[in-house]
Amino acid sequence: MASRIEILNDGGFRSDGRKQYELRDISIDLSSQSSADGSASVSHGLTQVVVSVFGPREAKMRRETIHDRANINVEVNVAPFSAGERRRRGRGDKRILEFASTIKSTFEPVIQTTLYPRSQIDIYVQILQQDGGVLQACINATTLALASAGIPLLDFVCAVTGGVHSTSPLLDLTTLEENDIPHVTVAVMPRTGKVTLVTMETRLHVDRFEDIFRVACEAGKVIHKEMRAAVKERTGALVAAMGAAPRVAGAGAEAGERDVVMDERIDDY
Repeated sequence: MASRIEILNDGGFRSDGRKQYELRDISIDLSSQSSADGSASVSHGLTQVVVSVFGPREAKMRRETIHDRANINVEVNVAPFSAGERRRRGRGDKRILEFASTIKSTFEPVIQTTLYPRSQIDIYVQILQQDGGVLQACINATTLALASAGIPLLDFVCAVTGGVHSTSPLLDLTTLEENDIPHVTVAVMPRTGKVTLVTMETRLHVDRFEDIFRVACEAGKVIHKEMRAAVKERTGALVAAMGAAPRVAGAGAEAGERDVVMDERIDDY
């Protein structure tokens, strides 16, 4: 089927001026929001997502309690103004439930839930603006919000959307590109090299899948560097704020040692 728009021109540029492997600008804000234990705002181009994490805390309902690990609860909300159609989606909307289920299954093997038995971790995802790559933005923002809340993770989870136009793989798709070409979302753990999610809503030829999967995994490592830098910057700001507080005599050396240990732990990821 012929493309309705020019996805990739003769010069190798896409409709928004990027090359085929070029990612959109990523913006990360880890500043605290309201009473959340951890929060993150992530933008991939014009797509913007805010995630708030509460917990670990006691489950609101006894039937949701798991005796040997924490229960992960994910709720997704789409702002009516996030897309051009101005459609209000309720909590029971099929699309929203699929997003919540996908995010939950992606992070269940990554969060060290066994450290918090009989408790609950609540993840609230707010989609503010949609221009392609919504699921990847939700996953990346959730990773950062969990890290901001101090919840132990086995590794970062970094997601990116990829597609194939003719025989040319493309990364970080916009809405126009997602509507026109087959695409897949891949979430990887860069340090361990494991893949936590591969989801595809359109048909993709098996001969093209390997190419897009490989470049998506490499792109995940690039996104990981941005996420890791944001966490390190936020942690440094918090440590500096703690250092500005009055200290008791003899506490300087101990605080310096804590700073070194904290930097080393961030470097491990």
